[in-house]
Amino acid sequence: MITVTALALTLTAQTQRKTTPTPPAKSAAHHEDAQLYRNSTFGVRFQIPYGWVDRTKEMQEGNEAGKAEVLLAIFERPPQATGDTVNSAVVIASESAASYPGLKKAEDYLGPLTELATSKGFKAEGEPYTLEVESRQLLRVDFIKPLSAKTSGVETSSVETSNDKLTMRQSTLVMLAKGQIVSFTFIAGSEDELDDLMDGLHFGTAKSP
Repeated sequence: MITVTALALTLTAQTQRKTTPTPPAKSAAHHEDAQLYRNSTFGVRFQIPYGWVDRTKEMQEGNEAGKAEVLLAIFERPPQATGDTVNSAVVIASESAASYPGLKKAEDYLGPLTELATSKGFKAEGEPYTLEVESRQLLRVDFIKPLSAKTSGVETSSVETSNDKLTMRQSTLVMLAKGQIVSFTFIAGSEDELDDLMDGLHFGTAKSP
């Protein structure tokens, strides 16, 4: 399942101790504006924050042909590098809805998504709810995960902290389109940071099949 791959790498980025950073890769957005990711199939655009690193190619290596695909995977800093904040990330992925027997609407994906997130140490925050983004109806679900500064190898001076811990926040938006489950996962250290990242998501007209 593609979501497993996406979250596993994202979580690794938060917990690894400092190693030699990997040079930033080229942007996943094959467009004249290197800071803008476009996907005409689903009518999606995402404004990539300046200076972020792209790990889409590395995460695509585990894709199952015809079933799942990582469309975009970007990080605030190289996953191997440490810092004094949660390493914010954005992962956009698609999976074949046929991989989930009986799945007919976005709400049916909540069970597998929540099960995956809780298995990685997250806990749900609040109830899922419908969110409209530029006339698109998406389902939003939020999770949080406390991180120990000692195990993550980071300082806690400028992030949301409590008892020498920082909190990783994850918001995932889900929609069904063209027989695919399309998920937009945002990870940051605060609600304000999450909101700023989600502001970069835009929708337009999707390409006809």
